[in-house]
Amino acid sequence: MNTGTIKFFNTAKGYGFVKDNATGKEYFIHVSGLIDQVKENDEVTFELQDGRKGLNAVNVKLV
Repeated sequence: MNTGTIKFFNTAKGYGFVKDNATGKEYFIHVSGLIDQVKENDEVTFELQDGRKGLNAVNVKLV
């Protein structure tokens, strides 16, 4: 389980990005991968899963 901070999330379009606290890398989030509703600067935990364009954050939930 990774921890990170929501860098950007557009609720109207249903996607955003999370920045991993350990590595500093950013990962794509789609609304289908959310467990909780999120907004910018929320602290979250997430898992990584292969997507069409690289790794995506899934099972994203608030800490």
